[in-house]
Amino acid sequence: MSNQILEKLGNIIHNDAQMQFVNTDILYDNIVRLKKTKLNILLVGATGSGKSSTINALFDTKMAKVGYSPDPETASIQKFEMDNLVLWDTPGLGDSPENDKNYAIQISNALKAVDENGNLLIDEVLVLVDGSNRDMRTTYELIENVIVPFIGDAKRIVVGINQCDIALKGKYWDYINNKPQTELLSFLDEKVVSVRNRIMESTNVSVMPVYYSALYGYNISKLLLTMIRSIPQTKRHLLLDSLNKNPEIWKKNDGVENYNGEIQSEMEVSLSHVLEEAAKGAVAGATIGSLIPMIGTVVGATVGAALGFLGGITEKNKQK
Repeated sequence: MSNQILEKLGNIIHNDAQMQFVNTDILYDNIVRLKKTKLNILLVGATGSGKSSTINALFDTKMAKVGYSPDPETASIQKFEMDNLVLWDTPGLGDSPENDKNYAIQISNALKAVDENGNLLIDEVLVLVDGSNRDMRTTYELIENVIVPFIGDAKRIVVGINQCDIALKGKYWDYINNKPQTELLSFLDEKVVSVRNRIMESTNVSVMPVYYSALYGYNISKLLLTMIRSIPQTKRHLLLDSLNKNPEIWKKNDGVENYNGEIQSEMEVSLSHVLEEAAKGAVAGATIGSLIPMIGTVVGATVGAALGFLGGITEKNKQK
């Protein structure tokens, strides 16, 4: 979708009589460069935290079914590419101290890697926690000793508490509507505060964990919006092509925000920004003012159509 809308904008500018001062060579060079941009997300978590099910809930792919080596000594980070999105899926932590040390080295090396421009390669780290497991020592140590020191910008850390449906051994989960009942919601809210405080105490980094169920599709929109807001603004639109197109996945959320509407807004802002940047240097100063409204119109219509599977995104206060 990002490629299509960039092409569409280029054609509009090229064919519009008002845009007579456009240097199309510069414009298209900029658009080609934008098409090559990659968004890199690293997923980490203990064995059983549900990295594969989370990937499959968020994204339109079954790629997470690719397995690791059966030998923990040779297991390594797996790289998967979908259009402009690159996911780095790490082996599960917590099986043995020796394996965890090996995995920590791999994760730190990935976080230290740079792209061809010398910028850190990994744009975001998604740390997954098993909501039914009270022992998070390994995860906390990884955040404190590996992720925070090498991430560059701690704002790019997202913590997801998966399997909230079995956080109390399956009690107080509404299996008819697939959402937590009041008692479970209270417990999950307390867990969020506990995890947040523990990370703050050890790293002085503030995160707001999101509880969700990849299995039952609960709070997936909230998780995605949290991820989007932690990704550099100029790269947020790169998720458009790869999102799960099944509308059922995006229906059940806690209703605190209109997450689907906010997702659309974030995508529009991100894409508008990169398109305006692409036009700079290709458009005379006298015409850039008239170009920006055109960009907004094209972006709004195209992003709205692309995210139609979210459903209800135009209803600002719609409760999921």
